[in-house]
Amino acid sequence: MRLFFSLGICALYFSLGIAQPSYNLEQLYELARHNNYAVKTAHHNIEAAQLQRKEAFTNYFPNVSATGMWFNANKGMAETTIYPQEFIPQELGMALAQSMPPESLAALANPIEVSMMKNGTIASVTAVQPVFAGGRIINGNRLAKLGEDVSLLQLEMSEKEVERNVEKYFWQLASLQEKLKTIHVAQTYLDTIHKDASLAVQVGVAMRNDLLQVQLRQNDLASQKMKLNNAISIVKMLMTQYCGLKDTAFVITYDNEVLPPATFKVNHNLAVTSTPEHKLLAKQVEAAKLQEKITWGENLPSVAVGAGYNFHNLLDKNHSFAMVFATVSIPISGWWSGSHATKRSKIETLKAQEQLTENTQLLIIGMENAWNGVEEAYNQLQLAQLSIEQASENLRLNKDYYHAGISKMSDLLEAQLLYQQACDQRTDAFIDYQTKMLEYRHATGD
Repeated sequence: MRLFFSLGICALYFSLGIAQPSYNLEQLYELARHNNYAVKTAHHNIEAAQLQRKEAFTNYFPNVSATGMWFNANKGMAETTIYPQEFIPQELGMALAQSMPPESLAALANPIEVSMMKNGTIASVTAVQPVFAGGRIINGNRLAKLGEDVSLLQLEMSEKEVERNVEKYFWQLASLQEKLKTIHVAQTYLDTIHKDASLAVQVGVAMRNDLLQVQLRQNDLASQKMKLNNAISIVKMLMTQYCGLKDTAFVITYDNEVLPPATFKVNHNLAVTSTPEHKLLAKQVEAAKLQEKITWGENLPSVAVGAGYNFHNLLDKNHSFAMVFATVSIPISGWWSGSHATKRSKIETLKAQEQLTENTQLLIIGMENAWNGVEEAYNQLQLAQLSIEQASENLRLNKDYYHAGISKMSDLLEAQLLYQQACDQRTDAFIDYQTKMLEYRHATGD
């Protein structure tokens, strides 16, 4: 079964020759994705996650550092006293005693003060390449890549949240405009009744009270119209701010064809894995496992190799040299605390897995609940359509009875009011069905 409804008040604008921008739901989605603050923030988070991934990738390469220092002390950093006679063998001393003058021999007995490294310059360049770090570099890069994936999922969730808000404003506006159109139709109908009643009063076949009842009803419609126009203005302002539109001079259009719910129902057990919420939970489990590996790697030895070039002139002579080296770091005292940290990380992984299982079931329940809402809204829409047909026929009969003189004006106005209420109920049912259908699509990851 297919039901058809008006495209809304936009048709009235075109009939009056007023050119205004027209937007459908998809166009408003696109505008909100580019202009909404939440979506912009999500894009910034993606850029930050990409930079963090690139930062983690640099850990695969050698760590190059350069050090330089100049100093000037008030005295030498290395000072000592040398006694020459302590370093002269006995045979050499006897030979020197025979060949050297007495005053020179006496000088050898005096101590010599030595001072070194009072000032100088030191410089070095070192490159250290990690060979094994307990898997922390590899898993750190995987974790950074996972963070980028999570930021993309958060963007998707932000966009869906923006879409839900756009839909809310869109269907609020659609409902108000449909009701405004119903009032225009009712006013046209009452104008005709007013004209007929005025003529009947003039010729004396009707009482003036009939005319007053029509005028009261017209005043009531004018009041409703004013309230609807004010509400439309507010909703348009909200939509303009949310979607980044230039002004409120626009109209909306939407497909007025209603398809039965069975045409878009999906398998909930299969659809749940495609939802961004489920994907995010799965990423949390993956992140917990990587963090567990990183924690375990912190208790393993670290091996690195390196090379360096050094320069100094500490002994008043420029001296430079190159070297290669290897380092091994074993966290012996850290094994005790590290064992507790590893157990704690295992618990965090288990918690993430249990949360995935629990929330997956809740997501499926949410899909079932959304589907029940779709079916209920569709049934209400069918009932509202039937009410329209019944109210229309009731209005036609009361009009004929009034013109035949066997019915009162109050009965005709009551029939007109019932018809207007039926139209409004149909509008509410149509909007509710559209909203429930879109909620179901979002719940199933569409």
